This record gives sequence, structure tokens and C-alpha cells, in this order.
Amino acid sequence: MSVYKDEKTGKWYALAWYHDWKGDGHQKCKRGFETKKEAQDWERNFVQQNAAGIDMTFEAFCGLYEKDRRPRLKESTWLTKENIIKNKLIPAFGKMMMSEIETKHIIAWQNELLAYRDEFKKPYSDTYLKTVHNQLVAILNHAVRHYGLKSNPASKVGCIGSKEREEMNFWTKEEYLKFAEAVMDKPMSYYAFEMLYWCGIREGEMLALTPADFNFTKKTVRINKTYQRIHGQDLITTPKTRKSVRTVEMPDFLCEEMQDYLKSLYKVQKNDRIFPVTKSYLHHEMRRGAKEAGVKCIRIHDLRHSHISLLIDMGFSAVAIAERVGHESIDITFRYAHMFPSRQVDMAQRLNSERMEG
Repeated sequence: MSVYKDEKTGKWYALAWYHDWKGDGHQKCKRGFETKKEAQDWERNFVQQNAAGIDMTFEAFCGLYEKDRRPRLKESTWLTKENIIKNKLIPAFGKMMMSEIETKHIIAWQNELLAYRDEFKKPYSDTYLKTVHNQLVAILNHAVRHYGLKSNPASKVGCIGSKEREEMNFWTKEEYLKFAEAVMDKPMSYYAFEMLYWCGIREGEMLALTPADFNFTKKTVRINKTYQRIHGQDLITTPKTRKSVRTVEMPDFLCEEMQDYLKSLYKVQKNDRIFPVTKSYLHHEMRRGAKEAGVKCIRIHDLRHSHISLLIDMGFSAVAIAERVGHESIDITFRYAHMFPSRQVDMAQRLNSERMEG
């Protein structure tokens, strides 16, 4: 028994031994109990909660989490996590010991997020709330799986927010052709948008293209990297997903256009970026072209939606489209289901014929 009475104060205190996540032994002392039973209850609960637990604050564990996870993630992905950790998680839980974070603390934190309103009296979006909560869950899950935390209180409480379906805008072929004519005065802009619209590649994939990626004999372009600008530095990284690494067939007219464009570049090397601009430049050109063409302004990423909608309208299957744009076919089916023509009548007629023939 490790419960004692302090003869000077007349109150009880408890000494409890436990092992931290490294396996090292430590002693914890808690004073000020009015009765022996209170001290014994505290000792028993402490040992249960901290058996092989983490003897560190949440803020300290976040440093360990960064060391473990950052090398496995893209820099842009980590920076998103880091922003949430520094601005939303550490202020709430940073000084607390990992084993002391309980469901009641999570609930109170969630309620603060739900009650937040900015200067325009707008709350956090459902998507942001879900993202922030999921980051807390991820950190505590990491502690459970690898460092001996007994359970994840954030998982017990449950999520807040939800993932909002991305708003999907697109141009018809006619709208895009009007836009393309409007930006033809700037060749780099014109050819960049041609690649985006007619190949359905992502903005970062297009900005990472080099002459070495093109095979004009086979009429293909190889997508195997993406461009990002982080902290003022240009970075070329791997694509968004493994499925994103692909070879895209180009239509004849686009092959001719890109050959002309590459010939116009001054001393371009095979591994040089052929569109050495930033995303902000493209966004500016998107707005300028849409205004001059008199078409609705959409986002750069909506050109990818426009390409997919064109392929659907042309009658291609979800599997074929997914292979071209670097998606899973189930994603194409789910996100663009409303665009595919209904085959229910045809199915019913075919089933009727099968039955009659039987």
C-alpha cells in the first residue's frame, strides 16, 4: 500500500508507480486527501489510467507525432495538419497530460467550435469542423496504436461537422471554346488551358509538365509529378494518389499545338517546366478570359469537371474516364452519376426480351 498520512497537515497522500511509453519507471505523488479511502481511490484510478501510458503533455506528444508522421506525408499535407494542430488543438489541450484528456474535455472543446462566429457572424463550415476533429482523432489514435494510450476519448465522443459535397461547375464545349479564343493573345495561357480542358489533368500536374513528358510519336503525355509552391519555394512532388500516375492520350490537334508551343520556347531543356507560372497567375487569366468571353467564371479545377462531363456526354464509361483522369471508377460513378444517361428503360427492355426468349 502506498497511501500515507501527513502528520503535519493531518491529510492523506498517495504514491503511485507507473511506466511511461519508453518503459521507464516513475513515481507520482498526490497530496491533500481528506480521507485514506480518497487517497486509495485516486491511487487505484491513476494506476489503471496510466498503465503503460504516456507521461507527457499533449503539446509534447504533438512533437513526437510530427517526427513520426511528417516524413511519410507530402509537405503540403503536413502544413495543413500543422496549422490545425497549432491553432486549434494545442491551445485547447496542449498543457494537459495525454492520459488526463477525457471525453468531457473533448465535448467542451467541440461546443466551443460549434459556437464560434467570425466578424460576419458566420460559423465554421461543416467540412472544417470535421477536418479539425479528425486531426485530433488521428493524433490520439497514433498514441493508442504506438505509445500505449489506453483509449481515444475523441473517438468515443463522435465527430462534429460533415464533409460537404464539393460544388461542381463546368463549361460546355461551346463555352470553353469562347474562353480559349479570349486568352489566345497570351500563348502560355492558351496552351496551359488547352492541356487542362482537353486532357482533364489537374492544375498541379499541368504546371509540372516538361518536354520529356511528351511522346508525339505515340501522341501521349506522361503524368508522374505535380507542382506546388510552399513558403515561396517551387516544389515538384509525386502526384496526389498512386492512381494519378498515368499516360494520357492526346487528340491530334492538341499534339500539333503542343509541338508548336515547345518549339517557341527559348532554349528549353527536356526537364524544364514548360509552364513556369504560378497558380495565382492561372486564376487571374481564368477570370480575365471568362470576362472577355462573356461566360460564367469557374475555378481552374472545374476545367477537370468540364472534361469529364464532355467524356460522359460522348458516351464513355466510368471505367474508361477514371483511367484517363487518374480516379477510381467508383469515384467517377458516385460523383458524376447525375450526368450519366439513364439506362433503366433499356435494361427493362433487355430483361423482358431475355424472359420472352426463355
